[in-house]
Amino acid sequence: MNVTNTQNRYLTDLNEKQIEAVTISNESALILAGAGSGKTKVLTSRVAWLIHNQVASPGGILAVTFTNKAAKEMLLRISAQLPINTRSMWVGTFHGLCNRFLKKHFKDAGLPEIFQILDSADQKSAIKRVMKSMNVDEELFTSKDMQYFINANKEEGLRSNIFKAYDDISKKKNEIYSMYEKQCQKEGVVDFAELLLRCLELLQKNTAIREHYQSTFKHVLVDEFQDTSKLQYQWLKLLTADESYIFAVGDDDQSIYGFRGASPGNMKDLQKDFNIKNVIKLEQNYRSKNNILNAANAIIDNNKDRLGKNLWAASGDGDLIRLYTALDDRLEASYLIDEIKMLHRAGKSYDQIAILYRNNAQSRVIEMAMVSNNIPYRVYGGLRFFERAEIKHTLAYLRLISNKNDDNAFIRIVNFPPRGIGSRSIEQLEDYAKNNSLSMWGAAKAFSSENKSPKISNFVELIQGLEDQIHATGLDESIDYINTYSGLKEHYSKDKDGSSRIENLDELVSAAKSHMLDRRDEGHENLLTKNQSLVLADFLDFTSLESGELQASAGDDALQLMTIHSSKGLEFDVVFITGLEDGLCPHERSLLEDKGIEEERRLMYVAVTRAKNKLYLTLAQSRMIYGQATYNLPSRFLDEIPDGLIKRLSNRKEVSSSPTRIAPYSESNHIWKVGTTVSHQKFGEGVVTGYEGNENDLRIQIKFSGHGIKWLAMEYAKLNKA
Repeated sequence: MNVTNTQNRYLTDLNEKQIEAVTISNESALILAGAGSGKTKVLTSRVAWLIHNQVASPGGILAVTFTNKAAKEMLLRISAQLPINTRSMWVGTFHGLCNRFLKKHFKDAGLPEIFQILDSADQKSAIKRVMKSMNVDEELFTSKDMQYFINANKEEGLRSNIFKAYDDISKKKNEIYSMYEKQCQKEGVVDFAELLLRCLELLQKNTAIREHYQSTFKHVLVDEFQDTSKLQYQWLKLLTADESYIFAVGDDDQSIYGFRGASPGNMKDLQKDFNIKNVIKLEQNYRSKNNILNAANAIIDNNKDRLGKNLWAASGDGDLIRLYTALDDRLEASYLIDEIKMLHRAGKSYDQIAILYRNNAQSRVIEMAMVSNNIPYRVYGGLRFFERAEIKHTLAYLRLISNKNDDNAFIRIVNFPPRGIGSRSIEQLEDYAKNNSLSMWGAAKAFSSENKSPKISNFVELIQGLEDQIHATGLDESIDYINTYSGLKEHYSKDKDGSSRIENLDELVSAAKSHMLDRRDEGHENLLTKNQSLVLADFLDFTSLESGELQASAGDDALQLMTIHSSKGLEFDVVFITGLEDGLCPHERSLLEDKGIEEERRLMYVAVTRAKNKLYLTLAQSRMIYGQATYNLPSRFLDEIPDGLIKRLSNRKEVSSSPTRIAPYSESNHIWKVGTTVSHQKFGEGVVTGYEGNENDLRIQIKFSGHGIKWLAMEYAKLNKA
């Protein structure tokens, strides 16, 4: 439905439901905005309509977003529609708006006129200073753990004098929290969580200020309402009086930040608290084709307690969704490469193609495939695998074992994980090394032999023990041993976000195993099995070279790699969702909880709705985890997609109801065994590297010297033994 300019130019090009939302009368509203339904356009049009029709003044509108980028985009769109100065408008993120409140009312908030905001790193440093002043052993209470404890309590609205300790550990943590509060107050600084909590407390305690803003903001607009926390919702309620109206835009099906405190239940509370009788559903999608949307609708329909909506598009059904089952994760990556090359040759730019995965560790195999095939890529919202801090820590242990003169590696790990070797001890080692022409390791050994420092002696013994392990076992087993006995896994297990880092450490074990397999395929088996020092040096060379390759800069034409969480809010012409196996997607941590499975299903819904025209779903029957081949069931979410929407690109029997234990490169009774040299009339000479199927439907994987890896159906391959 289009509205002519004579009716209202701010409603031009809006559909019927969008117009209903934008022009809603004086009442609060919940706009259930599905993926790709134009929610930003609705929000900005609502602001423009309110001002143009003199329902509200620019200063009488409060608009809250979740990112600075979204706030800037909203202001740009408003200024493009209205001849007003948007600088005076209250549009911003929760933290940005709370900072603005506190700057105006610093005395009432108990703050100095010029207070500073601590970012995450500054907050962690401040906590460390508190703990040092209290003589707290950071091996018992890490600054990262304390940072999580403090912020989590603030998000719940709990000050240290309210928190109820339940054991000696929580009592000690609360003592640190209390001292941290006093230090911040003394120094005139606030952390991010404090901004919201301090502002909320100000509005609760100061009736005059609260009533002033309630009378000022007659219209409160909130973007991404499904991501609000309980504390943020309390703040919004305090800013609205009986004669105020809230306009909340969100999608409960895209609530994927439960681990950050997001509460999708706020949407139902909003309906009750603000007496919202009519939920306006924006269901027309302007991004994706109907086959993609129908798959997303079918998946999310399995969640309970939804507000409910059904996405549709006027742009047609589009292609069927392609579902590919590979025998293992390396063949899954090989399939991705083949399809991406074909798409690129057909004119598709790399930056309009995205590969999504459930966790960061999955990117490693994909990145290796990109590098070996010279495809530029960018890891969106994260680091490449070998640049991640936890990976660099393990590699530093390996580097020091391989080269005792590597002082950078020594300094990185001598006190990580924390083992009580402070900066003063490290300075003494540096001075001793310099005065005696030694490496840092040489200085540490001298300190150890002279019994100058028991903690440094323990570190020397640790490295020597790890070195013995490398010479006694394989590289992959040694890395697993290092991850455990260095204390890295235990350290990250105490971290709020540590599970992802531990998954990356485990994936490094798989990287070593895969590297060994690749080297054997290249004919280096004898060299690598005879000398573990050469094995280690070769692997370290590989990681260094891989970490410096093909990572594109922002703006370059590059393939986009990202987690599903990072993809929210983005869209791509072509999307590959990989690793669709139970245990990965849905993640194994969610399998025992209904709420966990429901959030994982929302993640899948978000992933599917990123695709505009083409959607690929891939999985592997066998995947390397912890250096061992594991066999997982296909993701239960695949069973929720109607068969009529899917084109299966592998034998149906490969997607079985139970995992089939097939070794990826096992021998068979056909003549094209792994390692056989063959010739092809078009691609020339190559080596058989794998196969799948059976004698009636056999596909051979061949690595050709000039054409890369190809899958050839035996019926049409026309191969000859070279």
